[in-house]
Parts: sequence; C-alpha cells; structure tokens
Amino acid sequence: MTHVTSMLDTYPKDLGNIDQQKLAECIAACFECAQTCTACADACLAEDTVAELTTCIRKNLDCADVCATTGNVLSRQTGDNADVTRAVLEACRTACRACGDECGEHASMHEHCRVCAEACRRCEQACADLLAVLG
Repeated sequence: MTHVTSMLDTYPKDLGNIDQQKLAECIAACFECAQTCTACADACLAEDTVAELTTCIRKNLDCADVCATTGNVLSRQTGDNADVTRAVLEACRTACRACGDECGEHASMHEHCRVCAEACRRCEQACADLLAVLG
C-alpha cells in the first residue's frame, strides 16, 4: 500500500463515488511525472548540446509544474469542485502529451528523455482514466 492510498483510506469523511484506485494512481503518477520531468530538465542542462534542448527543458519544467499542481489538487478532498478537477486533469494531460512528444524526439540520443517520455505517457493515461470515471 502506498502513502497515497493510505491517506485516502484514512480520510475522516466519505470520499463519495470517486474510484479511489484511479484517484490514487493518478495522484502517484502526477507526482512521479513532476519529479521525472524536473530531473530530465536538469539532465538536459548537463548535456553538451544544451542549446538544442531548450524546448525540451521548457516543456519539462512546464509539465513538472502542471503535474505537481494536479497532484496537489487531487490530494485535497474537502469539498467538491468537479469543474476545477476536470480542468486540471485536462491541463495535465495536455502538458504530459507535449512533454512526452518532445522527450520522445530525443529518446534515442538521451536516456533521460526516454525515461521522461515514459513517465509522461503514464501520467497522461492516468489523467485520462480518472477523467473517464468522473463522468
């Protein structure tokens, strides 16, 4: 059991009809992706070809910020703000898709970009899965 699941399981109020497994998976994927994108941006900065990676770095940092924000919003269960939840999930999917596509273009030359592209794809899918059960 992860800390995410433990926190959802110990929440003192009823979480309602939300699929807790999908919610937990999405929160975890968001925070994992945020960390991975931050590390990928840093790795890009350490490359000899850093000038060729500026777009990648920017998309890494944008994606990291959006994923961290999404994970934080999803972690808060007090009250119901379905419109905001859907909006941040859509924004996260978009940022992950853009970053995953960009890192995918560099994956054959930079292993850190390959790893990052995979994390972005997992997070994009986790957001889509949660959106699908939110209705």
